[in-house]
Amino acid sequence: MSEEILINVTPQETRVAVMQQGVVQELHIERGSQRGLVSNVYVGKVKRVLPGMQSAFIDIGLERSAFLHVADIWENSNKGDAAKPIEKVLFEGQSILVQVIKDPIGTKGARLSTQLSFAGRFLVYLPQESHIGVSQRIENEEEREALRAQLQQLIPTDHKGGYIIRTMAEAACDNELCADVSYLDKLWSNLQQQSQRLGAPALLYKELDISLRVLRDCVHDETARILVDSRETYERLSAFAHDYIATAVPKLDHYIGARPLFDLYNVEEEIERALSRRVDLKSGGYLIFDQTEAMTTIDVNTGGFVGGRNFDDTIFKTNLEAAQVIARQLRLRNLGGIIICDFIDMDSAEHRDSVLEEFNKMLAHDRTRISVHGFSALGLVEMTRKRTRESLAHVLCEPCPTCQGRGEVKTAQTVCYQILREIVREARQFNAREYRILGSQQVIDLFLDEESQSLAQLSDFIGKPVSLQVETLYSQEQYDVILM
Repeated sequence: MSEEILINVTPQETRVAVMQQGVVQELHIERGSQRGLVSNVYVGKVKRVLPGMQSAFIDIGLERSAFLHVADIWENSNKGDAAKPIEKVLFEGQSILVQVIKDPIGTKGARLSTQLSFAGRFLVYLPQESHIGVSQRIENEEEREALRAQLQQLIPTDHKGGYIIRTMAEAACDNELCADVSYLDKLWSNLQQQSQRLGAPALLYKELDISLRVLRDCVHDETARILVDSRETYERLSAFAHDYIATAVPKLDHYIGARPLFDLYNVEEEIERALSRRVDLKSGGYLIFDQTEAMTTIDVNTGGFVGGRNFDDTIFKTNLEAAQVIARQLRLRNLGGIIICDFIDMDSAEHRDSVLEEFNKMLAHDRTRISVHGFSALGLVEMTRKRTRESLAHVLCEPCPTCQGRGEVKTAQTVCYQILREIVREARQFNAREYRILGSQQVIDLFLDEESQSLAQLSDFIGKPVSLQVETLYSQEQYDVILM
């Protein structure tokens, strides 16, 4: 199925949409303010060696010196008690090749390692190692050995360095693995040349931004076109593709139309729909997505759909369409972790099998690892999807300051009764001259109308006057009781 990749670039953020037959299948968003330093490689200069802490401070050109612990020095890895003390390995003024493994936080500088690694699409290259490892997420031992043997046959005999096979390599063919090996070899060769040419401190390698990562990870034989609406980004992508991914060069195109790229392809509307709790189906049914800390639940409803020969047929058709839409929404929203899909109950085992088959078929297009456990005894489809990055909602949204993420607010009447109880508590502790209620317009209006008698009874009960004051900036749940 032919595919288009749209890249929208502004000074603040870069957004990528992967399209198939004019429909958005994936969304990726990266903001410049949120990009860290992790995976960047520097030529650093040792500023201080601290034998007592078995650590050193390294100048890599940042505002604060970075921190290197003896355990993160490659020469000492896996040596246990035989590891050399840091004063035997480093000396002040020494130039050293380091990679950031933790961003600076507060007053602490970045944390470094001399164990270098570079991620490709299917492989992680370890230039200082010689073995081939396999991701622990690939649990089947036969599959692990088969992948290891497959890669071993593709690597030239005189090749130096080791690899870790990523989970995405499970479905990779020989050509794709060879392309990854070639890309990583060129990357390491260029980095070595730069390290000899530049003096410390200097940045040698910066983790790819989202546009380059998409070019590296998402472009394949079925990608027909890559549209970029920024001339500068287009030229960077062209140069990168020319050096590392030659097959992507003819697919790159600079979009210069007057209409915004994402508007032209209706991507903006799709982003809004992907942030909505409700997703309507063409049949008239709808889905409800609820994302919580522990899991995501998806509820399928028939809604206004009453078509079909009978009720069972209506349910079956709604569930089939829902299976297709859920698979796509998981990619769009980038939902990960435990996911529970509550399809409409089906009496027919044949219908359940067909829905599950369709669901697995649509999930097969996902680049992220997914495990589907079928229908449970309660009729729920339980599945897991690997968390690769923050979900779309977590990137673009924050909890509502009014309801604190609950999705509901207390009624004005509930808040009124809460205030009345608060005044009784205050009256028992303090002998105030007057009590003043500061609240939202809705709450004060209720006190002046339906709850005016309740307020008068309270005033008689405590023997003190109670006044009201509207605070226009208060939400419905906010209030204050002022002792005058």
